[in-house]
Amino acid sequence: MERVNDLNKSPYAKSKSKKTLLKERIIKYFFTINSLVVIIIFTLIFVFLLQEGLKALDVIAIKDFVYKTVFENGEEGKLYQWYPTSEQPRFSLIPLILGSLLISIPATLISTVFGISVGIYLSEIASIKTREFLKPIIEIFAGIPTVVLGFFMLVVVASIFQDIFNPVNRLNAFLASIGLSFIIIPIISSLTEDAFNAVPKEIRMASYALGASKFQTVFRVLIPTAMSGLSASIILGFGRAIGETMIVLMASGNAAELSFELFRSARTMTATIAAELGEVSQDSAHYFALFFIGLVLFVITFILNMVAELILNRMRNKINY
Repeated sequence: MERVNDLNKSPYAKSKSKKTLLKERIIKYFFTINSLVVIIIFTLIFVFLLQEGLKALDVIAIKDFVYKTVFENGEEGKLYQWYPTSEQPRFSLIPLILGSLLISIPATLISTVFGISVGIYLSEIASIKTREFLKPIIEIFAGIPTVVLGFFMLVVVASIFQDIFNPVNRLNAFLASIGLSFIIIPIISSLTEDAFNAVPKEIRMASYALGASKFQTVFRVLIPTAMSGLSASIILGFGRAIGETMIVLMASGNAAELSFELFRSARTMTATIAAELGEVSQDSAHYFALFFIGLVLFVITFILNMVAELILNRMRNKINY
């Protein structure tokens, strides 16, 4: 014991301890600085969007972002259209919001079914070798450039889809939803696997000790326990779908129609910004309207991410408790 104390008091041990503390401080400051840089960048982005987006309210009435009042044959009517280059510009966001939801919701539903199934399989059923083989393959889909997926949907899948279902429009909301699901499935499956891995093993063992099978344990014990994590994964997947640009720009038909039909062309908020911002006159009403769309989109995705984070924190506290 005295020998150990002597070693701890030796100059070598003290210098090693000082080096370790110095390294830890450097690492701490490195991550702190990076975190501050990210926070500052996102704050500046939000301030810029807020500054440019709110200028739209100076040149466009707030109700014009909902509908345009027109008079025909002495009667008053309302047009829910996005047509900013018309002689009478129309800036209704309703078709764009509807188009975003019409594409994002089916994509999220498709991805939820496959993503949660894959996550359950990787976490509870697959062997270690199978998991190590399949997980990188699934994660590759998350790294595929979305423009490549959009081009694939436009050239290959759209033709097959048209031959089988003969939709109203060759490029439509449902086709874009299928394309979006390819990039959302890896997100939901990965978060589902993490949620299941966060469930203590004691809960599994207690279920097995009571005579439950693996599938009974998964569906009656693990899914209810990890429900907060599953909900958060679905919300994050939906947020990813809302914010996607290239796939919906190339595969949705990109027509701002006020329609609830999945097999008709649709246009999202992101596709509108990408398609029109490069050609619009700076400081025009159209220019500020596009920034207003960006501001609305930023607020929606921010709220979705905050809700998902609150749900995940609730799950962590529940499991730790």
